[in-house]
Amino acid sequence: MPTLETTVNGLKLPNPFVIGSGPPGTNGNVIGKAFDEGWGAVVCKTISLDADKVVNVQPRYGRLRSRYSDEILGWENIELISDRSFEVWTDEFKQVKDKYPEGVLIASIMEEYDRDAWRKIIERCQDVEVDAFELNMSCPHGLPERRMGSAMGENPDILEEVCGWAMEVAQKPVWVKLTPNVTRIEDSARASLKAGCQGLSAINTIRSVIGVNLDTLRPEPSIEGYTTPGGYSCQAVLPIALRMCMEVAAVIRDEFPGCTLSGIGGVETGKDAAQFILLGADTVQVCTGVMKFGYPMIKAMQEELLAFMEQHNFERLEDFKGHSVQFFTTHADLVKRQAEARAAKKAGRKKMITADHQWDGDDFVNQSDALARG
Repeated sequence: MPTLETTVNGLKLPNPFVIGSGPPGTNGNVIGKAFDEGWGAVVCKTISLDADKVVNVQPRYGRLRSRYSDEILGWENIELISDRSFEVWTDEFKQVKDKYPEGVLIASIMEEYDRDAWRKIIERCQDVEVDAFELNMSCPHGLPERRMGSAMGENPDILEEVCGWAMEVAQKPVWVKLTPNVTRIEDSARASLKAGCQGLSAINTIRSVIGVNLDTLRPEPSIEGYTTPGGYSCQAVLPIALRMCMEVAAVIRDEFPGCTLSGIGGVETGKDAAQFILLGADTVQVCTGVMKFGYPMIKAMQEELLAFMEQHNFERLEDFKGHSVQFFTTHADLVKRQAEARAAKKAGRKKMITADHQWDGDDFVNQSDALARG
């Protein structure tokens, strides 16, 4: 009988489904709801030491729907990190861990380019027994003037330096959440792991403009007639996320064995999750999906992933983790492989006799067989 239980960086999870950082982990109450429903772990909404400068606007979401139905395919947000004080968060971390001692609670943290701030936030979160950290080096909007989020994560040198600051004091596993808004995500992955971090999360949202209202001629979401580029998520980003996770997984396999990957981007079903795991993910995170379908979606996802495992006789997630990465190669190699396959097929093809002069005494049996039915 297959099991979804897994151990990642020493953390024991009942299943690989993790609430991704964002509104579904925005306070202790909803984090508790996620544990009640059976999620494997929860990453809280990103927090910082000073939330005073965090002011959200309304509306702050834009949704891309199918032209042929009301289905939501893409989701843009211009939401900032948590606007709740650090003191409130640490109190709620304590409450959550008291009520759910076995629940894996991961603190998503973000700070400015300041060694003391990064060290301080990690030390204070460790005091209230969070289980791990996710360094948000990837938020594509909000506070770039403070060199936070992707403004930091787009530069591998700065990324390695800041991750090194975190690892100076971290006594819990540390994941780094990578931005997709780069040319080569492998460089960011490599920089993070060189600093000593144990895992990566990929990908955060893609910098985007969801669209322009053709009646008002204003871009969406519109705040007093204006907007700013935001982060794009939902099922439309799945192919991009899969490609980048494959690239990150290859770096881990070849250069940092033992490090882990949490796949993010458009996960809404157990079949989506299976694809991320086949491409090297240890866990999968869901954020926008919860905003669309609610916390109970975890039950259907678990059932679908277990059904996939039963279909292929997999007992554990490790049995198929990264299996499909081996099947990626260069275009030149694809051309070579196809030419070789066609040549082999042609050489093995049975000759069909269409005229008496084609009979060949050396291949008489095969030529006869080609003309027979049954």
